[in-house]
Amino acid sequence: MTWISYLALFFIIWWLVLFATLPFGLRTQDDEGDVTLGTTSSAPRGPHVRRAMLRTTIVAVVICGLLWYVTNQLGWSFDDIPIFMPDFYGPASRGG
Repeated sequence: MTWISYLALFFIIWWLVLFATLPFGLRTQDDEGDVTLGTTSSAPRGPHVRRAMLRTTIVAVVICGLLWYVTNQLGWSFDDIPIFMPDFYGPASRGG
């Protein structure tokens, strides 16, 4: 794979990890017992986006590093993953 492919995969993995880890460490106004007038009690208490982005970047770098290691050092590729396709049409579709 080229470096552009790895960059595209990093971008996709980063966004997936962001949405998966965004709720971790989140403290709501209701948890803190200090609800600001005019907001819902489930709103976040304070900013936590920088921490979430840093955590996301670290996890995405680790995942992409593992992907690079598996593809470049071990020589595996996506073609090495076995595909188990069920036989939906039966023997008649194979001309038999």
